[in-house]
Amino acid sequence: MIPRVAASGLSHGARAAARAGGCLQIVGCTGAGILTEEEWVLDSPGAAALVLGGDMQLTLTPHTSLSDEDTVLSLCTPAGLSADWLDIPAKRFGAVSGDLFGHGPFTVWSGARVVESGRVDAIIQGVASVIAASQGVRALTSPIEVAEVQDHDIKRLGNYPALSVLVKSLPPQVREMERVPLHLIMGGVTIGDPETAIREGRYRLNHIVAANLRDQSITLSQRPARGDRLFWAMRDALTAERDMRACIAHSAQEFGDHTPDFALLFPCIGRGPQFFGNRDRDMDALRARYPGVPIVGMYGNGELGPLDGANHLFQYSTVLGLFRQTLPRVQS
Repeated sequence: MIPRVAASGLSHGARAAARAGGCLQIVGCTGAGILTEEEWVLDSPGAAALVLGGDMQLTLTPHTSLSDEDTVLSLCTPAGLSADWLDIPAKRFGAVSGDLFGHGPFTVWSGARVVESGRVDAIIQGVASVIAASQGVRALTSPIEVAEVQDHDIKRLGNYPALSVLVKSLPPQVREMERVPLHLIMGGVTIGDPETAIREGRYRLNHIVAANLRDQSITLSQRPARGDRLFWAMRDALTAERDMRACIAHSAQEFGDHTPDFALLFPCIGRGPQFFGNRDRDMDALRARYPGVPIVGMYGNGELGPLDGANHLFQYSTVLGLFRQTLPRVQS
């Protein structure tokens, strides 16, 4: 994983990695930044690599040959991301290539070559894994039924205008600002039982495009549906930190008494050190729980992981994968 570089330099780097490793089972991508258990890099060139050995192997495979029992390391560019590619029975886990400014070039590679399709699938064999995501937003309301919509606009939540509900839910210090920071506020659409959806992380975030004073509606990035249960939420560093710790604790519980052999961590560039005040609190929490465990990852333009049994493109989130080597089967 490499911060944004020229495509020619990336090709040379991929070939150098293949020569150094003595194999072509190599996947990677460019990112806004990289991280390991020792350091993160956002503002200068760098590279991070994880080398697997023994019975842990990387297998490149087309997504058409995957089953619902597979967990697939998935890397793609914004142009390579599509609903058909994302929506498969296998569990996807990974990130979308990105940079600090969103201009590109965005690149993924497999073996010693840049992949023109902009997407790579790989299975890590010989491991058991736990995949989890931390969305970590601060809920400002409980889930409310979407009562009236028009295209991408929410007109009414329950019996009240959507904008009125949002304004009343804002913390006093935010409500009194000259300009409300809409880039920090979003709607959360619950999945399944709305009573427990927020606590259990079963929701997808829908970002605000505009607040319309004339009709008190709110325009969202994704078309809302009448009958959805939506809560207003706000990005908050303290809430995100707490949610990540809970995510790690839940993942560790699923792992039982085992310590992972390595971890992959994919935070959004909008939830990196700049969000947490020049510290990567997500990585700090993971290192505190598993000191000495190798960690590698990148800050991307979107995070891929399972949500309520389906593959999902997360935003402003962190996706975590814990992996440990499984014992090879003894032939009788």
